Amino acid sequence: MKIAVLSTNRELYSTRRLIEAGEERGHEMLVINHKRCYMNITSHNPSIHLRGESITGVDAVIPRIGASVSFYGTAVVRQFEMMGVYSVNESVAITRSRDKLRALQLLSRKGVGLPVTGFANYADDTDDLLQMTGGAPVVIKLLEGTQGVGVVLAETKKAASSVIEAFRGLNANVMVQEFISEAGGADIRCFVVGDKVVAAMKRQGKEGEFRSNLHRGGSASLIKITPEERSTAVRSARVMGLNVAGVDLLRSNHGPVVMEVNSSPGLEGIENATSKDVAGMIIAFIEKNARKGRTRTRGRG
Repeated sequence: MKIAVLSTNRELYSTRRLIEAGEERGHEMLVINHKRCYMNITSHNPSIHLRGESITGVDAVIPRIGASVSFYGTAVVRQFEMMGVYSVNESVAITRSRDKLRALQLLSRKGVGLPVTGFANYADDTDDLLQMTGGAPVVIKLLEGTQGVGVVLAETKKAASSVIEAFRGLNANVMVQEFISEAGGADIRCFVVGDKVVAAMKRQGKEGEFRSNLHRGGSASLIKITPEERSTAVRSARVMGLNVAGVDLLRSNHGPVVMEVNSSPGLEGIENATSKDVAGMIIAFIEKNARKGRTRTRGRG
């Protein structure tokens, strides 16, 4: 098969590992910078061009699209879908997961465990918003934030009001969530491929830090997850429509709660912590499922 990884940097660990895993299994692998692609949007012969040439003969794509270029990146994925190319994660599923509010609403509708979450448009709704989410301490998040950026722990009502007012003064959309103190600054990243959790790791924030992101100095270690946590992760990926996902869970007093469903989960942390060939599992999934025109949305959405 000819498999393309949509990535802006072929030297990134995740991109390199996918290329290595595909070549080890006998596939022709290439890296396509989706930011530099341009598209011919036409009814009968849609196409994608790069450096003056049309991209042809691709059997499947693996989107590795950063949050900052979600709009253009998903447009490129959608164009591949219109051309009949199989995408391991489809454009509409990526878009769903990138919109944090929409993702939480979809998960809530399907009964997936979540932290109590509030969302408001006006700063003068703050008192009722904080009461709705159980009162301080609360976690305040920018909807557009990634990798722990734009996430603040407000330990008092006064601090929470000040942070919300500041964000709203910048016309930023914010969510307010209950603080799961019993998690102890740790979360669980479940890596889902297809309908299985193929690897899981515990991410622990550094001392004094409530965010556990590895980019913020957190550490990763192997963890054994419960059947309920496994089921929650798989259900969450399915609700988003993602075949490959990183589902972040917290262990709360009322069971696992989902913090985020990531459509482009990094491979370095999970492979190093678990010693599993996750990249190879993604390629194996594509081998089993990739067919021309096999997209649920067929470019819609």
